[in-house]
Amino acid sequence: MLSDRKNQHLDIVLGGRGRGGSRTGLDAVEFVHVALPELHMDEIDLSTEFLGRRIAAPLLVSSMTGGPARAEAINRHLAEACQALGLPLAVGSQRVALEAGEAGGLGAELRRIAPGVPLLANFGAAQLNTGFGAEEARRAVEMIGADALIIHLNPLQEAVQPEGDRDWRGLLSRIEALARGLPVPVVAKEVGAGLSGAVARRLWDVGVRVLDVAGAGGTSWAAVEAERARSSRQAAVARAFASWGIPTAQAIAEVRAACPEAVVIGSGGIRDGLDVARAIRLGADVVGQASGLLEAATRSAEAVVDHFGTVMDQLRVACFCTGSANLAALRSAELQAT
Repeated sequence: MLSDRKNQHLDIVLGGRGRGGSRTGLDAVEFVHVALPELHMDEIDLSTEFLGRRIAAPLLVSSMTGGPARAEAINRHLAEACQALGLPLAVGSQRVALEAGEAGGLGAELRRIAPGVPLLANFGAAQLNTGFGAEEARRAVEMIGADALIIHLNPLQEAVQPEGDRDWRGLLSRIEALARGLPVPVVAKEVGAGLSGAVARRLWDVGVRVLDVAGAGGTSWAAVEAERARSSRQAAVARAFASWGIPTAQAIAEVRAACPEAVVIGSGGIRDGLDVARAIRLGADVVGQASGLLEAATRSAEAVVDHFGTVMDQLRVACFCTGSANLAALRSAELQAT
């Protein structure tokens, strides 16, 4: 049943039916154009450090998933592309692999394909109240030789999903146990409704050092669940929340202000390299993209490489036209008054 649900999610997102009415807020971030940049564009340094490794650009393949058979091809394409480009890869939920042994491309082969880039394991916070704990966390990490473990936070999706896990009591202390006990960092990630500064600070205070805001403006999991609802009532409940959440731009700014020392991943409706530049300027260290590259990931590694090549070219132009020789300079690039 879980595999079927993942396949349904994939079909809905690929069909463009998982969008809500929210906007990311990134369009409001407008750079001052620098007509005399005094730079050679080809020498702009887009590289940065992430999870102890040097990556070619501040880009992350955010978690995406599907039933095991389809996920295997997607994960292989993503891993091959990430290794070629020098970019990190966050896998989709490993719940199926951990519970049923259906690897879906989430085995040691993934690390063999991508030996030189950060890999991030992943399962849902709700599973910490249904039997998952330190043992499952270690297995998830070891399964792919991961550099970090994502614990994804999806209370809205669970609330409107017919099969959803609704008991979220005590999860902060369980996340703390993982954050303080695992040999790799724990990443707390929303899935499209955004992290607030207040929640981010609570996570930081219990030892979570990497925060993925995953704000509103991209895929709406309420809209996705409305598409697969079993009754008109369930669909109506889910559809009411299709625009729910903290816009990505606001979430990035809030989380950076609340947790100035954290590694902040900006994701949620990132369309192109200009959005990446905007997210970096607002305080993101790395910027994630999922649904925007899902179609390419279903086709081939070459399609993913081409997609990210375009994004990196766009980011480089944004740096050039703001007079930013590197990401540190971009973070202080002048913005237009609103």
